[in-house]
Amino acid sequence: MANSKKKYWVSKVKTDSTHPPAGLFTQKAASIARALASKRVSPKGPASGMRMLTYFINRAGRGLSKSRKAELERAKALLSKRVEREREKKSGVRKAA
Repeated sequence: MANSKKKYWVSKVKTDSTHPPAGLFTQKAASIARALASKRVSPKGPASGMRMLTYFINRAGRGLSKSRKAELERAKALLSKRVEREREKKSGVRKAA
């Protein structure tokens, strides 16, 4: 069993909820957030894009440089604000500022 490769569950993950273009996660935070919130990339809405971004960050793990991870976290914060606005718009309730 020493020669067998370890199989990871993540290799079996298949998704059809988001369709990010190649190289998206190498761009600036604003571009990533904008693309993942678009209907073309995330037909099910920005929350689906948020799940894809979180999945990518978790999956890349230690392979990301500190600067790349920081940029992805900035994109995550921007996308989170967009998801929150979307939820407020759907529910018709606004938070007091």
